[in-house]
Amino acid sequence: MKEKKDRKEIGLAVVGSGAIGKIRAAFARDYPGVGWIGICDINESLAKKLAEETKADFYTTDYKELLKRREINAAIISTDENNHVEPILAAVEQGHRLFIEKPLATNVKDSRMVYEAIKESGVDAVMGYTNRFRRRFLTIKERLRTGEIGEITTVTTRAFMNRMVPIATLRRTELKGNLQPMVVSGTHSLDMSLWLMEGKEPSEIYARSIDKALGHIGTKDATFGIFTMNDGTLWSMNISWALPIVWPGAVYGLEIGIVGTQGVITIDDTHRDLVLASEKPQWAGYRPEGYKPEFERHVEFLTSFPPGDMAFGQLWGPMREETNSWFARLYTGMDTPHATAWDGHRNLVLTMAMCLSADRGTPIKLPIDEEEFYK
Repeated sequence: MKEKKDRKEIGLAVVGSGAIGKIRAAFARDYPGVGWIGICDINESLAKKLAEETKADFYTTDYKELLKRREINAAIISTDENNHVEPILAAVEQGHRLFIEKPLATNVKDSRMVYEAIKESGVDAVMGYTNRFRRRFLTIKERLRTGEIGEITTVTTRAFMNRMVPIATLRRTELKGNLQPMVVSGTHSLDMSLWLMEGKEPSEIYARSIDKALGHIGTKDATFGIFTMNDGTLWSMNISWALPIVWPGAVYGLEIGIVGTQGVITIDDTHRDLVLASEKPQWAGYRPEGYKPEFERHVEFLTSFPPGDMAFGQLWGPMREETNSWFARLYTGMDTPHATAWDGHRNLVLTMAMCLSADRGTPIKLPIDEEEFYK
């Protein structure tokens, strides 16, 4: 932990003023170690609006202009998934510490290039995997670290998602090829499972996909796979993001079962313990700019929006913990459980390996030669 005299005020650039950029910028406004905030978005009205809301010191539509300012020493990259590479590289060139919304990139070559640039520069870069900051998962991680269930032998992971996410995500871009359920959203449950199985490495993946509901917009409905780990552990990893718009989960419902030689841990993170039903239309949490569901929703699983929930005009929940922990990491030197840039690259490769196995209909040996994605 840094002594108070060694603490340097954070000069923060927020590149991308969408839903997540707005949330993290609001936390920055309230964190005492952040002394200067700059906002960037290609949509000038969005950048200006967020700058006004957060009382930012500067806004622009040019991320290069922002990242070169002398006040900046840290950056949040929260642009659309297909537009992460250039802002990350520009921030790395300036030596800024980084918080990057997943993924590093949407193709493996770019992701590898970005990871290598971060590694060679030595900048501290973390990835946005918010579940790592939830009390339940931190508690489970600690029980696994202390060996409470012995050696892990099997893991099952199942994620259910409302199809509002793929509809809203794919409508923003023409580059839809890699925006598949595992790559965009399954990566969260994959990262959590690998974090809980820390030390085990996948040696093979066999997967299948289906696209009957969402194929017309350019993505799959679901991907199911079986990983074999390097020590023989079996891991079933499944996601469907094609549940109907009226499904009560705002975004994510997750179930994980971890069996060990001396015990078991089961996780029900489906949010069905807190249900709101109303005659009034419900649309909690997930509200992408310019998107409105085509069906009315009258039932919500409350707390199923991963960043958290609004109360008294503020967002409370794991994204607040995650963002403020990053600020503390920068300002005080606190050790934090953030995902690393390597975790981000590894997660992209494994999710795309699942897609490749499903496309080929054959098992894929791991680690994979990354050129395989381009054959």
